[in-house]
Amino acid sequence: MARRSGVFPKGDGVEHSFDLQKEREAAKKSLKRNFALSRIHGESKAIRKLLVGVKRISSCDVNVLITGESGTGKELFARAVHYMSPRTGKPFIPVNCGAIPENLFENELFGHVKGAFTDASFQQTGLVKEAEGGTLFLDEIGTINPYIQIKLLRLLQESEYKPLGHSNHLKADIRVIAATNMDLLTLVKKYTFREDLYYRLNVVPFHLPPLREREEDVPILIEHFIEKYSREYDKPIKVISKEAMKRLLSYSWPGNIRELENKIQQIVVMSSSPVISVKDLQLDTDEITTTDSEIESFNVARKKINDIFERSYLTTILTACKGDMVRASKRAGKSRTSLWNLLKKHDLSPKQFR
Repeated sequence: MARRSGVFPKGDGVEHSFDLQKEREAAKKSLKRNFALSRIHGESKAIRKLLVGVKRISSCDVNVLITGESGTGKELFARAVHYMSPRTGKPFIPVNCGAIPENLFENELFGHVKGAFTDASFQQTGLVKEAEGGTLFLDEIGTINPYIQIKLLRLLQESEYKPLGHSNHLKADIRVIAATNMDLLTLVKKYTFREDLYYRLNVVPFHLPPLREREEDVPILIEHFIEKYSREYDKPIKVISKEAMKRLLSYSWPGNIRELENKIQQIVVMSSSPVISVKDLQLDTDEITTTDSEIESFNVARKKINDIFERSYLTTILTACKGDMVRASKRAGKSRTSLWNLLKKHDLSPKQFR
């Protein structure tokens, strides 16, 4: 594409320079940043705090360690950190450390030169090189062996690495974001994970809470996934009945967002009605049964469900009204004072939705 630049009058009697290519690049970066954040759904205090943290470090080129159970969205947050940073126009290379055999890991990460070993008939670029200028995302970092830990430590300390068979170390300009569902400090105490590597990775820590600790986000995620898969499979936009929502909210979702998304995808595919009912859920009774010790009093259970409904409703209506309290109060059929009191109760602000 041709690069265009020049000058143009702005109406103030002064000529201003412009560069279309730079403007387009800036627009692309802005779109990527907005897209990355738009994929994170939730209005809980935990999620809002995490998003504030992501924005706060957006201009700081530091290593990040993301912890949390499987299925909590660690890669999604890693992408948000990348796309909010100055490296947004460069590659984001995800690596599942637990899925690469130990004997191949060094080669996959750093590459090799031709003739480095018996079957090395050509040069291979490693993932570090592919991530040049961008971000290398190392998921399941707690699974790497001590030998690779030493190599990775040098990469972080000296910004250099050595491909297999190469006579020299090569410079690397990358940011490393690591993630794990393991307790790395426990591994450090057991001498299976290097302490110096841990502190090199853990410059900025983010912990993603499990879904059971952010219950108010579950209805928001359910509605998002219903809309997503209704659109993807060209089905009528579905709504979910109150009883079906209660059943889904009564489950603890041990597989977190990944499990929830899989279940909603299954429901949308198999459902033939525009309204999702309890019979569409296909939940095993064992999934939602609770022990006597887990059963709460009627009032406690009702308040919890009511709080979840209120927060979900407020989020939905303020999103639709773009934070306009006059429109929102009319649509809700409530006075602005009542609506403000509800917002205060749930620690929400109209500014969040504008």
